[in-house]
Amino acid sequence: MVETEQQSPESTHAAIRTVALLLMRHEIRNLRRWFEEFDRDILLPILLGEIAMHNTGAFEHASANGNGGRNGRPEESLPSSPDAWRTCTLRPCNAYSIAAATGLPRETVRRKIVRLVELGWIERRGNGHLFVTETAFDHFGKVLTSRELSEVIEIADRARKLLEE
Repeated sequence: MVETEQQSPESTHAAIRTVALLLMRHEIRNLRRWFEEFDRDILLPILLGEIAMHNTGAFEHASANGNGGRNGRPEESLPSSPDAWRTCTLRPCNAYSIAAATGLPRETVRRKIVRLVELGWIERRGNGHLFVTETAFDHFGKVLTSRELSEVIEIADRARKLLEE
């Protein structure tokens, strides 16, 4: 935010506080939704997200090496259509790498992975490699685009207006 002659430090501080409250409300609503979506176990969406990030990390790796995306930005190397996920190569991960990424005990991660497999969100392949299922991509892609994307855009617009005043 660039402070203009019309903005006082007090009004800038008040706008930042208001934006922080908007973001906090959004995050709390999302945490509650994920809590309910995953049978009231908040670790499940965290682990599913970490596994998905590991699986799709090849896109970021390609971008960092100049093989994808403009300006080395990882988001520019992501598939441009929903169907592209069906043909991309996902990088494997395992319970150990997920435990290291989250800081959670390996045994906790292992138990939660068993639950994610039971729910059909994760698939375990040879050597214990973990992959997010197409079912999970489809389900959560619809969930994220149907409710959260529009909310994020609305909050961003409100925050921008507050900070420009």
